[in-house]
Amino acid sequence: MSSSRPTVVEIERAIRTIPDFPSPGIQFKDITPLLGDARLFAGAIDRLTENFEPGSVDAVVGIDARGFIFAAAAAVQLQAGFIPVRKKGKLPYQTHEQDYALEYGHATVAIHVDALKPGSRVLLIDDLLATGGTASAAAALVKKLGAHILEAGFLIELKFLNGREKLSGFPVRSLVVY
Repeated sequence: MSSSRPTVVEIERAIRTIPDFPSPGIQFKDITPLLGDARLFAGAIDRLTENFEPGSVDAVVGIDARGFIFAAAAAVQLQAGFIPVRKKGKLPYQTHEQDYALEYGHATVAIHVDALKPGSRVLLIDDLLATGGTASAAAALVKKLGAHILEAGFLIELKFLNGREKLSGFPVRSLVVY
C-alpha cells in the first residue's frame, strides 16, 4: 500500500453502507473500515485540518460520540485542546445546555461552562452532518462561551437532509457528500 495521502475517493470507498440499520429504510454509513486503516484515517484527519496550521486553532470541539474520534486526532495534529460536546448528563462539571429537534422529539447537548475562553479560535468537527440539529446546537454552545468558530468539518454529509442550512456564520466543509 502506498504511503501517499489518500484521495477523497479512497476515503469514500472505505465507508461501507449497511442497509436497514438501525431500522428499516436507513442506509447507515459505517466508518469503521476507514478507522481501521491507518493511512486512510490519517488522510481523513489531514483533510479535515488542511485549512489550518498548528497553533492557528485554540481548540477542536468534537461532538458526541463518533465526532470525538476525529476531533481528538485533529486537536493533536493542530497542537490544540480538545473540547467535548456531550449528551446531557454526561459531563461531570457545571454545563451550558442546548436543546435541538429530532425527527420525533428533542435532545440536549452540553459543554462545560469553562471549556472555552471568549475569543478562542475553534474548529468544530463531527463524523456526520445530517439534519444539522446536533451541529447547530454545538455551535450555539461554542458561541455562548464567546468563542469563534473558524470552520465546521465533517467526514460525511448527507446533502439531501439539508443540514448545512442550519449552520451559518462560518465555513462548512465535508469530505464525502452523499
